[in-house]
Amino acid sequence: MNKLKIVAASVGGVFVVAHIGLLGYVFRQEPEPVIQPPTFNIPRGPYSSYKIKAGKDGYEIEFRADDPKVLESQRSLSSDSNKKGFFGGGTESRREWRTDQFTREGTRNLGGDIGEVGKTGGVSAECIAADAGARSQGAMAGSAIAAGVAVPAVASIPYVGWLMGGWALLLGQKAGSTLGSQVGSVFNDC
Repeated sequence: MNKLKIVAASVGGVFVVAHIGLLGYVFRQEPEPVIQPPTFNIPRGPYSSYKIKAGKDGYEIEFRADDPKVLESQRSLSSDSNKKGFFGGGTESRREWRTDQFTREGTRNLGGDIGEVGKTGGVSAECIAADAGARSQGAMAGSAIAAGVAVPAVASIPYVGWLMGGWALLLGQKAGSTLGSQVGSVFNDC
């Protein structure tokens, strides 16, 4: 029995020492560092939106400061009536579908598409600049032609010649501006 106690104590001692060693090994291990993603300080407002995509290769951020730019409202009305009138049958069927576009300030688009600058339906910055230049050049040419031709002809009219000369000059300037805009739109493909 003595030998049995010694064997049991030896096996139990080895078991206890193994468990203590295993616990020491587990408690001493340092945890693997957790990689934290970076913090993005994106300005936020009532009409802003952003999308962040993270992957193995890096980060991709899409930010819109004024989203949505165009708000849409849709309304529908459907009316069916099959009433028999005083003089006979009457059938009325009316369907109406209305879609409106609004800007953020609440102004409604009354016609056409609200286009963004540079997109289809909008006016590009190059076309605006070309139109302004063409109008300016046309106005100068129109006023020069009117000053050389029309003003001397009407300036000799007694009492109102000076006034009609100014009107002729302004009319030549306005006509030249309109003609310059039309010619500029043809040459600039706008």
